[in-house]
Amino acid sequence: MTGNEQLVNWDSFSQARTELGANFVRILGYFREDGVKSVARIEEAMRANNAASMVIPAHTLKGEARQFGADPLADLAETIEMAARSCVERQDTPTNVLEHVVALRPLFEATLALLERESNPLVERRPVFGRRSLAG
Repeated sequence: MTGNEQLVNWDSFSQARTELGANFVRILGYFREDGVKSVARIEEAMRANNAASMVIPAHTLKGEARQFGADPLADLAETIEMAARSCVERQDTPTNVLEHVVALRPLFEATLALLERESNPLVERRPVFGRRSLAG
């Protein structure tokens, strides 16, 4: 994935922010918590060669990512979900899913950082001068 690839559809993000209103930050927090768990479960399932255990966390991550406009993340989660479902149907191990699972965590973390930065821009705009910088 190149740095130029857009990780968030900002129109969808803005729409979610408007629709969720005061609940937006709380629901984004749920996305963070659920996403961390989903990524970990997918990775654990990959290590165990257990395709069936990938399906639900990938499906959950797909839906939640799509809600916030995180389309590349949602697409990757969907790819993992569909490949895992196919493996279950064929009673096969998910070896063909490995490259997608490896790409999942860095994409999730980069996407989450953008979403959180956009939802709380004051965090990124803190002055670099002050007591802490002088104490160092």
